[in-house]
Amino acid sequence: MAPKFGTSGLRGLVTELTDELVADYVHAFLSTVQSDTLYVGQDLRPSSPRIAKVICDTAQAAGVDVIDCGALGTPALALSSMAAKAPAIMVTGSHIPADRNGLKFYLPDGEILKADEAAINAAYAARTRVESGTQGSYSQMPEAETRYIARYIDAFGQMALKGLKIGVYRHSSVARDTMEAIFKGLGAGVVPLAHSDIFIPVDTEAVDPDTRAALQAWCRENGLDAIASTDGDADRPMLTDGTGKVIPGDILGVLSAQLLGAKSVVTPVSSNDMVRRLPEFDEVILTKIGSPFVIAGMAKAAHPEVVGFEANGGFLLGFTARLKAPLAPLPTRDCMLPIIAPLVAAQTAEKSLADLVAALPPCFTAADRVQEINRDKAKTFLDKLITDADARVSFFAPFGTIAATDLTDGLRVDFESGDVLHLRPSGNAPEFRIYAQAGTEAKAQDLVKAAYEDVAREVL
Repeated sequence: MAPKFGTSGLRGLVTELTDELVADYVHAFLSTVQSDTLYVGQDLRPSSPRIAKVICDTAQAAGVDVIDCGALGTPALALSSMAAKAPAIMVTGSHIPADRNGLKFYLPDGEILKADEAAINAAYAARTRVESGTQGSYSQMPEAETRYIARYIDAFGQMALKGLKIGVYRHSSVARDTMEAIFKGLGAGVVPLAHSDIFIPVDTEAVDPDTRAALQAWCRENGLDAIASTDGDADRPMLTDGTGKVIPGDILGVLSAQLLGAKSVVTPVSSNDMVRRLPEFDEVILTKIGSPFVIAGMAKAAHPEVVGFEANGGFLLGFTARLKAPLAPLPTRDCMLPIIAPLVAAQTAEKSLADLVAALPPCFTAADRVQEINRDKAKTFLDKLITDADARVSFFAPFGTIAATDLTDGLRVDFESGDVLHLRPSGNAPEFRIYAQAGTEAKAQDLVKAAYEDVAREVL
């Protein structure tokens, strides 16, 4: 299957992301933004340097000046490109395995929306070319990462995390050095953990049991207050409490929105329903899954103090937050803000992260994914559940009596018990996502485990 746009960027197998295809997409993108400058960044996948070079060479040949920011997180790239009012391309496959990669496109004012994807695809199909007759320049910008680090140290202050001992799970996150620099700059002690020179795909929304066990062991062995990490390109956070227990991304989003003083919150339908039960938020807008939909929802918010976040934890700041110093908007998925803000909130309340989370309304989520699915079988399966009431009742009977369904993104089923199951195929990887909600953590996990077995039989 050829590379295609999903919830966040263009992705495909590395073997399909040929130099010719990448160049064609660069031309297609440049034809839609019409800029004389392009910022470029990349993650740590083995294929990323080759793809980044194709992007740089293609843009220069088209007469566009290239600013190569090297290996850095997606939000760090976006921070610099948006400050320069220039478009950007990030080479990353995010959390998916190293045999796949992708391109994330940024407009001068932030992430592209679905209409922009359509325009890029149309230009690609037409094999549109950008030609100026001149050669663009090439320069490197290592200070892009430094600017991102300073953003958070300046905003929260050099004593914000004083006294905390934070582990940094380094795996293959492109922001592993960035995280350490920010934590040290905020006064925390840092313990590097499990550095790897081989790319390890970490999905912060569905952390595997072996990784969870390792996180718990590292906390015990090192006396840590928390462990932080990100996905491959650092637009999704991972944060544990002092026991090594992973805090779900949408809970990090809630805690961050509270600290920042948000009035409007935009989040996908897959996020924890808790956000709708909190009195601090005057408005909660639910969207389809994917940052383009969250950004579109933020534009419709009733209050200027608006934030967006996803179940994977990617956090979008839509207003200037007043902290130790002003924190300017960054309307792209960010990993560091939803890591720092809960840690600061716990420090301010003189509580542990675990106690801070425990004080929230009791609504618990769990998620997993069936990988390497048969896409045709998955589509047939989900379409039948959506259109055939008898098939839907039969499939979900072991989980309870259906009270309501929601087709905002995939199929969400609310049961009379208050439990929730949400089924959705990934938009850009051969995966089928399963989300659950329940009144206890154990029940949510049991729902996902049971649903996984039933779904796997249908989609593999």
